[in-house]
Amino acid sequence: MTVAVGVTGATGRMGREVVAAARERADCEVAFAVNREPDGGTVEGVAVEPAAEFDALLGEHEPDAVVDFTGPDSALEYAHACVEADAEVAFVTGTTGFDDAAFADLEAASESIPLLHAPNFARGVQALVNVVGQAVRNLPGYDVELVETHHNGKRDAPSGTANRLLEEIEANGDFAGRNHGREGEEPREEGEIGVHALRAGDVTGEHEVVLAGNDEEVRLTHRAEDRGVFAAGAVDAAVWIAGRKAGRYDFADVIDE
Repeated sequence: MTVAVGVTGATGRMGREVVAAARERADCEVAFAVNREPDGGTVEGVAVEPAAEFDALLGEHEPDAVVDFTGPDSALEYAHACVEADAEVAFVTGTTGFDDAAFADLEAASESIPLLHAPNFARGVQALVNVVGQAVRNLPGYDVELVETHHNGKRDAPSGTANRLLEEIEANGDFAGRNHGREGEEPREEGEIGVHALRAGDVTGEHEVVLAGNDEEVRLTHRAEDRGVFAAGAVDAAVWIAGRKAGRYDFADVIDE
């Protein structure tokens, strides 16, 4: 079975990688690609259509899934269009920066279509999430700090991946809250989780969780060397989710299976 995929934000950092990753696979093909720029040209030999034509392209090509790396507002627009499409279209998004209302909107869309949202599609990050939870359980009372670094164009802070790690930390330990950076006279409070977001250069993505106490220190780190790893995971998710029943899915479902 060949899974037909529509790609949004096709001329962006991640959109280009997704098109390239899909075209490299025998079990996947790019049905169409869109971008909000009026003249997208081509990416990896695929013509980039105007985003305004997205609804019509869904009807014309009937893709099995759409892969999205854009922004919160546009991602929701694309998800709603997939809900309204005549043929069932799964929606896979790695977009971050959603607020609570937007997450609720995604949840509502998943009642009609298969929908998978993940802040990070690197398999190693999913492994890190699993290991971090175990480390926090095994080291109760240790100080916990999280440092994440991304390129200077990233808009949301902390990153979606950092927030996912923080959720896992909080779910597995007894913490008083998060402290985003420190300034002036600010001694560490008992039970706080220190959170630090660095933005510099063209760093693809790095996340480090530090646990310290009992005269010892544990550092758990994931470093992405190339954006292609995220694109490959997103295409894995698109192939996996195509044809499944409506519902909300997670990248851990793809990894576990």
